[in-house]
Amino acid sequence: MKLKEVLEFLADKIDGVEVGDGFCDDFEILGIESPKLAQSGYITFLEKDKYIIDIQNTNASMIIAREIHKEILPKNRIVVISKNPYLIMAYLTKIFAKPLFSSTISPSISTSAVIKNNVTIGNGSKIGDNTLIMSGVVIGENVEIGDNCIIYPNVCIYNDTKICSSVAIHANSVIGGDGFGYAHTASGEHIKIYHNGVVIIEDDVEIGSNVSVDRAVFGETRIKKGVKIDNLVQIAHNCVLGEYSIIVSQVGLSGSTSTGRNVVLGGQAGSVGHLHIGEFSQIGAKSGITKDVKPFSKMAGYPLLPLQDWLKTHAITRKLLKSK
Repeated sequence: MKLKEVLEFLADKIDGVEVGDGFCDDFEILGIESPKLAQSGYITFLEKDKYIIDIQNTNASMIIAREIHKEILPKNRIVVISKNPYLIMAYLTKIFAKPLFSSTISPSISTSAVIKNNVTIGNGSKIGDNTLIMSGVVIGENVEIGDNCIIYPNVCIYNDTKICSSVAIHANSVIGGDGFGYAHTASGEHIKIYHNGVVIIEDDVEIGSNVSVDRAVFGETRIKKGVKIDNLVQIAHNCVLGEYSIIVSQVGLSGSTSTGRNVVLGGQAGSVGHLHIGEFSQIGAKSGITKDVKPFSKMAGYPLLPLQDWLKTHAITRKLLKSK
């Protein structure tokens, strides 16, 4: 999309724009990306002060920011000023969203793959050797599924998802749907954030039934090698699960949560977004994770406490109740 078209789309939504040297109406805007990953031709935005360093080092050509941040932005960029950069980003995700149906390339299916009845496979998708796709599965466009995978009945895999080798996905799971993301206008309207990233599932992952793994807003949601996910789990947009982690039933991870390797999350544990759970940590059932967790920690409860402190707290509470 040309710069002129982008600015025309935003004309009634922003407070101002400054165009640096070297940019013209025909400059090609390629999409939206995070400050760290954005390259020339991309748009990024500054919503929170904790990302100021990322913004100052970004390679993005266009930056959406508030007036108060204008002086700290890198020079010679297209600067869009708004009271609500997150809302402007949400509007832009729609115009950069890929069409649901665009590929004209027939699917590529290995001769050793087994495809059962009533399976839908979108154009541009690839199915590897010895992979089994059971009845009722729906696979979108430009999906890659590697060798020796088993996709159980009624799984839905959205466009552009990449599944590596020896992966099992059990019945009724959804891989690559939009995350639950909305920006809000001053009058309280909810503006959908279109998720234009992908999901990548590495080798030897097993995903239970009725699991949702959401695609990234931009960039990727990644499930790393050897992860095991129980039934009824929610993995939100842009999460990264470290190698060989175990996620027990009814866990819910908010957007951009990441874990190190071999993390264990007990049943019904949940996290707020944008935090990291260190490697080899163990989180007890029903715990609420609201801040980063150090490697090799054993934690439980809400607010989250070291396991021994949590056990002591409950023991003291029980004694107090008995004393009454």
